[in-house]
Amino acid sequence: MTQGTYLIKDLEKLTGIKAHTIRIWEKRYKVVSPKRTTTNIRYYCDNDLKRLLNISVLLKQGFRISQLSELSDDDLGEKIMSLHYHPQAEEIRIDNLVTSMIDLDEPMFEKTIHLSTLNLGFEHTVLKIIYPFLERIGVLWLSGSINPAQEHFVTNLLRQKLLVAIDNLMIKPSPDSKRFILFLPENELHELGLLFYSYLVRKSGHKIIYLGQSVPYSDLLEVARFKEPDVLVTSLVAAMSLPDAEAYVQQMSSDFASKTIYLTGIQAFQLTLPLPSNVIRISDPVQFKDLISNH
Repeated sequence: MTQGTYLIKDLEKLTGIKAHTIRIWEKRYKVVSPKRTTTNIRYYCDNDLKRLLNISVLLKQGFRISQLSELSDDDLGEKIMSLHYHPQAEEIRIDNLVTSMIDLDEPMFEKTIHLSTLNLGFEHTVLKIIYPFLERIGVLWLSGSINPAQEHFVTNLLRQKLLVAIDNLMIKPSPDSKRFILFLPENELHELGLLFYSYLVRKSGHKIIYLGQSVPYSDLLEVARFKEPDVLVTSLVAAMSLPDAEAYVQQMSSDFASKTIYLTGIQAFQLTLPLPSNVIRISDPVQFKDLISNH
């Protein structure tokens, strides 16, 4: 696989280190050595990103940049691995997920998730490790700064984890439980968030019909007519233009006027129209969990 290429603004988003700080470190400590395009634009490779990720974590543990700049990439990696059981390991694990994504390193990815699940439990691992990781790289996925193979690698591994966790839930719906339909609109394929929401719904003791990715609207109407849900949950990320997304929400609100509709995803927060009264925008899984506990 070809090396990734990153602009300095990409490094800033992924590492949390300000662009001007990276430039100072380049000159003063030779921390990384960017290349330049034919039009003289500075760009960085996967190794530069991994080095800065490790440095970012170690700086938070009290090391000085003057010390770290003298260490090899292998030495930096060893120091990071020694911090796996550190009480403040969340940021380290997020950075390890980024690194394992860059290298397509499944053993490292699995180890990071496993250690976090042992320490935090599955639900908190998703909330404290996986969601921050996805938020950090999500903008770069959408902008094409990250190789599609890396996106598929991460998505498939996380999807497996979520499916296993859902399958392992042994909670029977309570007598007063509600029926939820979870789906993504046609051509919408970003399913990880919806899968975790299905986990939370099932864990809360509600009944669930999971339709998954790219559901034609006519099929949604047919399933809803047959199964009569109380709640619909969907996500808008990138499948529609903004005007089409607003029209879609209005249509849903009208066709399911007596139902509660939970709406999440990046595009949900770009809508400019006032939301209909039966549509509730969800900012994160914690808010969603609180809301469904009141059904």
